[in-house]
Amino acid sequence: MSFESQQEVERKILAILKVLSNTQGPVGSRLIARSLTSHGVELTERAVRYHLKLTDERGLTQLVRDRDGRVITEKGRREIENALVTDKIGFVISRIELLAYRTSFNYEQAAGMLPVNVTFFPEAKFQKALQVMAPAFEKGYCVSRRVAVAKGGERLGEAIVPANCVGLATVCSIVVNGVLLKAGIPMDSRFGGVLQIQNHKPIRFTQLIHYNGTSLDPSEIFIKAKMTAVREATKTGGGAILANFREIPAICRPVAEKVISGLRNAGVNGVLAMGDTSSKICETNVELNKIGLILIGGLNPVAAAVEAGFESESHSMNTILEYGELSDYRKSLS
Repeated sequence: MSFESQQEVERKILAILKVLSNTQGPVGSRLIARSLTSHGVELTERAVRYHLKLTDERGLTQLVRDRDGRVITEKGRREIENALVTDKIGFVISRIELLAYRTSFNYEQAAGMLPVNVTFFPEAKFQKALQVMAPAFEKGYCVSRRVAVAKGGERLGEAIVPANCVGLATVCSIVVNGVLLKAGIPMDSRFGGVLQIQNHKPIRFTQLIHYNGTSLDPSEIFIKAKMTAVREATKTGGGAILANFREIPAICRPVAEKVISGLRNAGVNGVLAMGDTSSKICETNVELNKIGLILIGGLNPVAAAVEAGFESESHSMNTILEYGELSDYRKSLS
C-alpha cells in the first residue's frame, strides 16, 4: 500500500473514531456511514465494516457481543487526541465550508436544512439553565430564537443525546454562509472572537482566533475560558459576546442585503453589522474591494448559562436540522 493510500485510510479511521466518540452506546456501520458525511467522508456500509475491523485489531474500537455495534476504547480516544497535525489544523474552516455546502434553507419558503450547534445539559438543571438563557434570546444575542430540544437517547440531527441529559440545538451562524453561497456569493470566514458591546451596539473585537490555524471552534474555547459577558450585555447593553468575522466581495452587496433581509424576515438574525467597501468594521481591517460582516455567535445563550455556573458540553457546528424541527425557545420553558 502506498504512503498516500495509507494516509487516506488513517483519515477515514480518525473520522470513524470521532463519530463513535460523539455517541453513547454501541453504533452500527449503517449509522456510522450516515454520520461520516458530517466529517466530509463518504463510505459505504461495507467499507465502514472493513475499517472497523482495522480499528478492532488496533484496539481502538471494541465489538459489543455478537452485534454489529462498536464502542470506542480509551486507546481510541487517545488516538483522536494525538491525531496528525495536518488533520487538526484547519479542521474548523473545513467544517464551516462543509456545513455551508449542506445548508439548503430557503428563507422565502421557511423550509430546508440549517446548521446547528448542539449543547448537552444535565436533565435536572435544563429548565433553570433555559430561564437564564432567555434574556439572550429576547435581546437578539442569538442567530435565531428557534431551537430544538431532545432528551437522553433521542437524536438532534446526527447527534445522540447522552443519558440523563437534555440536548439543545441552536442555529449556527454558518447558515449565513450557506444561504449566501446558494445565492452565488462566496464568503471568506476569517475568525471567531469576543466582541465588545456598548449600548447594544458592536464596538471592537477584544479576543480572536483565526479559523485556519485552530482545530477547536473559537466559541467553545471562549465559553470554557469564561471570557464572555453575555448576561451583562442583556442587562445593561454593555458586555462581551461571541461573534464571527466574514468578508464578501463588495460587488455582491445588493444581493447580500436582499438575502440578509430575507433571513431576518424568516427569524434568522445572523448578521449583526455590515461594513462599507474596503473599510474597517469593529476596528478590523477589511481587504480591498471586500465588505466585512459581523455575525452573531449561535452559542451566546449557552455562554450566558455557563456564566451563571451551569454545567454544559457544547459541540459547535455540529450537524444540520430541518427548519420545521425548530420552534420558539419559549415552548420549551415549563
